[in-house]
Amino acid sequence: MSYYFIDKKDPRIDVMFQGLEKMEKMLSAIENMPKHIFNGERFLTDEELSNVLRVSRRTLQEYRTFGVIPYYMLQGKSLYKESDIMKILDDAYKRCQEEQRWV
Repeated sequence: MSYYFIDKKDPRIDVMFQGLEKMEKMLSAIENMPKHIFNGERFLTDEELSNVLRVSRRTLQEYRTFGVIPYYMLQGKSLYKESDIMKILDDAYKRCQEEQRWV
């Protein structure tokens, strides 16, 4: 039985690394692609927004019920306009700064 070692001078290694570099570029391009964009607005799903705000999805449902956050319902799926959420957070931050207290 003979053993054959592949070292860095082997042309197959170069081809493998070229393939890995190409895959890395493709993944980077996919990662930088905007998601859920409509008319220049980015929309967040329940799961994404709950991760951002660090609240449960049930809490988001209560926020929707009580009108705390605006949302759009599309085929039974709740979507939140990112700019609306950022405005709500910014307004709450400004209110806290004015009152010198934290909510």
